[in-house]
Amino acid sequence: MPRQEDNLVPSPTVDPPGANPDLMPPLKVPPRVAVVLGGGGLKGFAHIGVLQALKEHGIRPALYAGTSIGALIAAARVAGIGLDEMEARARALKKPDLFRINHMGMLLERMKSPSLYLESPLRDLCDLNAPSGTFRDLKTPLLVNTVDVERGTRVVWGLPGLQDVPVREAVYASCALPGFFPPAVLQERTCIDGGTIDNLPAAIASLGMDAVIAVDVGTTSLGRARLIRRQGFAAIYMRAASIMMHALQLQPLADWRGPPMLLVRPSVGHRDMFSFVHTEELIQAGYAATMASLEQAGDCLLSAGGIYPRRRINVLVDRGKCTGCGICVSLAPGLIQLDSLGKAVLPNSLMNWSPADGDFVQHCPVEAISVVSLDGMRRTTRPITEPLQLDS
Repeated sequence: MPRQEDNLVPSPTVDPPGANPDLMPPLKVPPRVAVVLGGGGLKGFAHIGVLQALKEHGIRPALYAGTSIGALIAAARVAGIGLDEMEARARALKKPDLFRINHMGMLLERMKSPSLYLESPLRDLCDLNAPSGTFRDLKTPLLVNTVDVERGTRVVWGLPGLQDVPVREAVYASCALPGFFPPAVLQERTCIDGGTIDNLPAAIASLGMDAVIAVDVGTTSLGRARLIRRQGFAAIYMRAASIMMHALQLQPLADWRGPPMLLVRPSVGHRDMFSFVHTEELIQAGYAATMASLEQAGDCLLSAGGIYPRRRINVLVDRGKCTGCGICVSLAPGLIQLDSLGKAVLPNSLMNWSPADGDFVQHCPVEAISVVSLDGMRRTTRPITEPLQLDS
């Protein structure tokens, strides 16, 4: 019987472009660095570990930006809350501190109730951690990403013309997951969670900056959610929201034309967005992923552009499994094509990938595409059942 490996046929290879990661120089950081913290429910506790790693490397952001919990933690940092205190507050947070069913609203207003949960617990959390005053009062600039649900447009509070509102109110709006918490009204705009359109507002944060450090905790992986149909409407809703946010995030990263970006994706995809029992693990995951990315960064943040860190990988196609459906070609037409037998093939299978690359791999319906990391001693094949992570 032939071995499974006999069907893993790589396409013709070429030497990968770019610098050898093993020869990267020490970390160098330009003066103006924006730190962008994405949304992702309580998985956003990983941001605390991220900030600790940045502090240990002496990186002092010129600007913070965030969506949802990313906006909350960015606001807490701008407010001067220490990282030890942030961690203590995260550890102390329990489910009743945030989620209390809006029984009266659901009973009296039914389908017209503005939310499943009460507004006050989330507001109390924002008031406790975000600075008082308006965006004009802040010493370090802060951008808070929201969506005007009436107009269907993004509203990034903290930008010119959008600074004369309470920071706490904007942070609450950014955290107000539609259906879960009521919207907020700022300057006659009804605003909800900014992740509805952009879960990682790196593009707007990059304006006027020399580099961006962006942290994605909401769409790091879309591993299989087994038996999701049995977990209730809230779980199905959140799974759908995660898929939507993941899809929305792909194109801005693929078309990135801003300054160099260090994209950090902590390994938190296997945890639930609203689990209160893995706080320490999440913080450590953010710290470990950021330290690893910074160690590989070298002088990439001084480059003209691009997304980093980059790693050498080899893309393999199992021709025995490949059905020639063409999904991979439609998602990555510049990288993959169908040969004369209707099988997927890559003209160049050796590549340097950033954490933003390779999403097409996990969309193969028959798991015929896999990736092998060629850096150091890591030679791990990750098919769709174990989504590719290039950040740890």
